[in-house]
Amino acid sequence: MEEAQLRTRSTSRARSVAFVGLTVAIMAVSAWVTVPIGPVPVTLQMFAITFAIVVLSPKEAIAAIVCYLALGAVGVPVFSGMRGGIGVLAGPTGGFLWGYLFGVAAAVLLLHVVRSRTDWEVSRKRATLDPVAEAALSPVQKFVRFVRISGVEIAAGVLFTAISYLCGWAQFMPVMGVGPEAAFLACIAPFVVIDFCKILAAVACARAVKAVVK
Repeated sequence: MEEAQLRTRSTSRARSVAFVGLTVAIMAVSAWVTVPIGPVPVTLQMFAITFAIVVLSPKEAIAAIVCYLALGAVGVPVFSGMRGGIGVLAGPTGGFLWGYLFGVAAAVLLLHVVRSRTDWEVSRKRATLDPVAEAALSPVQKFVRFVRISGVEIAAGVLFTAISYLCGWAQFMPVMGVGPEAAFLACIAPFVVIDFCKILAAVACARAVKAVVK
């Protein structure tokens, strides 16, 4: 019995480490997909990290973001533009990277509290429709249903993004020598709609993955 339990724990640990490693790799690749539209480029990082927040356990999500930032800090080119090093973390956009850590911690805490102390998961399972009934819904009905069922996960993504924005905005001002309004217009305003769409896409993909990977 003890041997079986040890084997189960070892398998679970190996699976967890594999998930964390794969997530770090996804974060790095998503950072390399860059569209420069100003001092802060558009990347797929918000998508990748929101996906990790929803799919992984709280410990795994935090471990993944810590590993990602640590690799970047020592010079591994995992940040946007295939950059790495302390200079990136201390630069104009470095606040967003620090914000990832605080944002992930807050988002997974929100999900943990809701999942463990409410009947949200039970209610969501009850709201599940069979494939035929779901196929009969209009696109608008499907979207409304998705938002209603995934509201807490979307809120976690928004919380993560808001904290990342706040940290990025706070560091951008002194580094670039600009005021609050100019910093907001340069590094937050152009990305709000885009990043919200990334959150919705990440939650939808995460739900699909969780349905397959038990």
